[in-house]
Amino acid sequence: MNMRQMMMALAVPVSLAASAGLADRVDAAEPLLVQPDGSYPTVPLAKDKVVVKVLQTTVDSLSDFPTVADGLEHNLAHMEAIAKKACTTGKKPDFLLYHEFPLTGYSAGSRTDKLKYTVKVPGPETERLGKIARDCDTYLIFGTYATDDDWPGHILSINAVIGRDGKLVKAFWKSRNIKRIYPDREITTTTIEAVRDKYRALYGPEEEFPVLQTEYGNIAVSTVQMDPFIFAAFAMRGTEIMIRTATLFAEDDVLAMARINNFYSTMTNIAFPSTDQYRAGESIIVDPKGNILAKDPSLDQDGIIEAEIPIAEFRKGRKIPNYALDMVQPVFRQYVQEFPLNHMDLPREQLPETGPEMKAMMEGVSRWTE
Repeated sequence: MNMRQMMMALAVPVSLAASAGLADRVDAAEPLLVQPDGSYPTVPLAKDKVVVKVLQTTVDSLSDFPTVADGLEHNLAHMEAIAKKACTTGKKPDFLLYHEFPLTGYSAGSRTDKLKYTVKVPGPETERLGKIARDCDTYLIFGTYATDDDWPGHILSINAVIGRDGKLVKAFWKSRNIKRIYPDREITTTTIEAVRDKYRALYGPEEEFPVLQTEYGNIAVSTVQMDPFIFAAFAMRGTEIMIRTATLFAEDDVLAMARINNFYSTMTNIAFPSTDQYRAGESIIVDPKGNILAKDPSLDQDGIIEAEIPIAEFRKGRKIPNYALDMVQPVFRQYVQEFPLNHMDLPREQLPETGPEMKAMMEGVSRWTE
C-alpha cells in the first residue's frame, strides 16, 4: 500500500451540516472541516492521563556512510536503543516522539543527490520501527525525508505515525516551508502548499490539515515553524496535542502557539554541538497555558524528557479556540500571498536542483516583485 492508498483508506466522508452563516463561508462541494458549534470530533479515551516522551537524539547523515543501507542500519539501531531506554525507565509511554530526521539525517547536495537519501513511507524502516511500537505498546512518531511513486522527483518531508499495533497509521506531509529565511537559497522539499491542487485531488481536502483521533487524544504532527495560521487551522480541526518535529526551533514559537491555540505541544529537536549560527537540542513539552512541563538541558546529547497530560480533564467541555475571524476577514480578503499555491507542481525536469535554483524560481513567481 502506498501513501495515497493509505490516506484514501483512512479518509472518512463527512456530510455538510446546515448552520446560520455557514453557507456564506463554505463551498457546498467541500466536506465539513470545522464544526460550526465549536465542537470537534473525537473517539472515546482509553485512559484519563497519557504520557508523552520526547526522544532528542544525535544523528549521522546517510551521505556520510559507504552505502545508504549502512547508514539506515546505524540510525535505526540508534533509534531502537533510545526507545528501549524510554520504554524501560520512567513512566510507560503512550507516545514516543522523535525529531525531524532521526532516520536519514540531513544530507547536502542537489535534488538528484538528496533523492538517494530518502525512504518510502510505508516501507522496511516503518516495519522495523513498528516492532518498537508494538513491543512497548505505544504510538511512535518520527520525521523523515521520503519519496513516493505518485510524486516522481519530489523530496517530501514526512512525519510518520506508527500505531500501538506496529502498523503505519498516518503520514503527515509538511504543510509549507518557511520562506526568505536564507539570503541565498530556498528550501527545495515539496509541501502541501507547493502542490495543493494535486494533493487535494489525490487525498481529499480533509488531509490538508489532518487530525488523527486516537484513544489517547486528538493529535496532529507538523514540522512547520513561525506560521500561526497553520497552527490555528490545526486547532480549528480539533487538535488537542500538537506534536512538532524540528531541526532547530524557537522556543517562544512553541510556547505562543500552544497558548494561543489552547493545546498541549511537544517539540523534539535534533542534537548537535552548537555553533556561532545554530543552537540545537533543548527539546520541550508545554501545556496550553504556555508553561514548560519538561525541557532537555542538553544541546548536543541524546536525552529523554516526559510529561503526563490529563487528557480527559482537558477535553471536558472544551471547544475550539475563539478567533476573531469575522472581524479580520475584510483585511484577510485583500491580502495577497507572495508565492502562489502549486508552485512546485512541475515535471521532474523542471524541479529546481539546488537551493539557489529554488530561490530563483520563487523570485520568478513572486507576486510582490516587479
